[in-house]
Order: sequence, then structure tokens, then C-alpha cells
Amino acid sequence: MATCSIFQALLLFLTLSDLFVQNLSIGVGINYGQIADNLPSPSRVANLLTSLNISRVKLYDADPNVLLAFSNSNVDFIVGLGNEYLQSMADPIKAQNWIQQYVTPHLPQTKISCILVGNEVFYSNDTQLKSSLLPAMQSIYHTLVNLGLDKQVTVTTAHSLTILGNSYPPSAGTFREDLAQYIQPLLNFHAQINSPFLINAYPYFAYKDNPGQVQLEYVLFQPNQGMTDPITNLHYDNMLYAQIDAVYSAMKAMGHTDVEVKISETGWPSKGDTDEAGATPENAGLYNGNLLQRIQEKQGTPAKPSTPVDIYVFALFNENLKPGPASERNYGLYYPNGTPVYNIGLQGYLPGFDISASSNNALSVFSFLIILMASLICEHL
Repeated sequence: MATCSIFQALLLFLTLSDLFVQNLSIGVGINYGQIADNLPSPSRVANLLTSLNISRVKLYDADPNVLLAFSNSNVDFIVGLGNEYLQSMADPIKAQNWIQQYVTPHLPQTKISCILVGNEVFYSNDTQLKSSLLPAMQSIYHTLVNLGLDKQVTVTTAHSLTILGNSYPPSAGTFREDLAQYIQPLLNFHAQINSPFLINAYPYFAYKDNPGQVQLEYVLFQPNQGMTDPITNLHYDNMLYAQIDAVYSAMKAMGHTDVEVKISETGWPSKGDTDEAGATPENAGLYNGNLLQRIQEKQGTPAKPSTPVDIYVFALFNENLKPGPASERNYGLYYPNGTPVYNIGLQGYLPGFDISASSNNALSVFSFLIILMASLICEHL
């Protein structure tokens, strides 16, 4: 029986550790909002996301400091073009100027795969803004074509779930009649350029507004009786999947089965005002933890079982300057100092701060077990 060298044991340790880290890469995206005055620098955030093995990030702007900090990383970005720019973006010169100022300087060293043109535009009562959305998207797209970037960078926008006129049962989902004039040509454009239809979906809102009738387990992905669509006989054990399929049904009613639905935001607040039912760290941990598990399992919805749900969780950090109720400032997985708001199994490191003593202890135990395994293997080499 031969023994192996320290080098061989270390090599085994690194190999097994790498397999462990790869297992944490679960394909989830994260929303990186910055409406706060106490967030860590982008370079430190880059280290945190690298340690979490998260490689998909959505921004609400095209912050050059963030994009520069992630140069030569494995992180893929959705960058945002704010609603305030939409009316001017129909001008191809202004669209080109925006792309050449905010996007092309960072390519290819930073991966940018999508431009989000506007956010929840149809939630607004501004008809001029609504009318500006599609021309802005078309102008940005044609600029990308002219620059030879259209195969690398796609164009889309994100919608509030309030664009649905009906969502129950999911198979009877329809868009609001007053928005049809905007959504029909928008869907035609999505199909033409093969870009996804993005939805910001929050089952939390349904529970908060009606906690007496909406079952908490159903919105938290916990064991429950669920509901069966009486038209399709498909069974739903959670609200998010029902919401996604309602959007697919609404698109089908407009003649489109050729556009994929993705979730650009979903999450659960860990704290809220007294009238915000369910906003607790326990519920937030259950929602996001169970959601991550389903993403890891590559689940599809009942109506689209072979299409894994594609989701960006909201949000990376609590943002202390966001207006509105207390919940708006408490959607983060992490506090700005790098400690987790609750434990859902994501283990990361923000330089200068320990993410979690319990996480570090778990990693120390894991390291010990890996070394022990390596030693045992060595004895049998």
C-alpha cells in the first residue's frame, strides 16, 4: 500500500472543492439595485457574486463603474435604459449615442447580453410613454444591427403583472383590453427578433392584499393542496407558476406561441409596515430558498414542463433609499455590510466582512471532511 504526497492530497482537495462550488451554480440571476447610500463598492460586489457562483446580473441602468468592475469576469449582464430616455430613443442618432456611450466601451471584456428598454412602462398612466416604448426598442435594436451586435445583445423590456386583465385560471389568462394596442405589436416585435417577454411577478403582493383568502403555503412553494385548472386539468402547487402560465395564455390569445416568458423580478420582503402581511425573514427565506431549489431542479411550469423557469431574484441588497412602504427597502438577500438577511444556503464572501459565521463554520467542517476524504483516498492509491 502506497501513500501519496501532500501535493496529490492538495490536488484532490481542490478537485473535490471545485465540484462543491460548481454545485452552487444553480442558474439563478440576481437584480443588483443601487437606490441606497451605504452599498459596498462594485469591485467588492464582484467578489461576492464570484464567491456565490452567480453569473447572471440585471442592472436598472448601465452604470460604467459596475460594468468596469466586472471586466474579465464570468458574469453576464442585462443593462437598463431608463423610462426617462424612451421618448428620445426613437431618434436613431440618440439611440446610437446611448449604446456607444454605455454599452460598446465595455464589450467584449464585460459580458452584456441584453438591453432592458424601460421598466414597467404599462404600469404608468402616461399614454405618451406607452406609445414611446416600441419605437425606442426598435431604434435600439436597429442600432445594434448596424453595429453588428444584434446576435450578441438582445432587446426587451420588463412588465408588471398588472398588464393582465385576467389570470385565473391560468389557461384563461388575457392582457388588459386597454393595453392590447400596445402589447400586440410588441409581441410581434419580440417574435421577429427572438427576444423574451419579461415579467416582474410577486406572489407576495397577492398574499399581502388578501391574506385571509390566499393560502400562504401556496405562495411560498410549501406543501399544499394547490389548485387545478378546470380547462386544462393541469395542477398548480404554487402561484408563481400559475402567473407565468397565465402570461403564456395571454400571449397565445394574441396569436403568439413563439415568445418565451422569463421572470425579470421576483422576491419576498423580510420586513414591512404593520399593514404588510407576511413580510418576515422566515417567509422571505422560505420563498427564495424554495424557489432556488426549483431552479436547481430545472423545473418548468405545468403548461411548459420542458422549459425550465428563467428567473432573476429581487434583490441582492436591501436598498435604504427606495421610496414607498417599508417592504420596498427590505427585499435584499444581503445587508449592505455583507451579512445575509436570512439563511437560504447561499455561501459567499464580501471582502472585509464574513458573510456568516454559521456558513464559515459549515465550510470549515466541509474542508475538514474533504481533507479527510483525500487522506483516505491517498492511503488506497
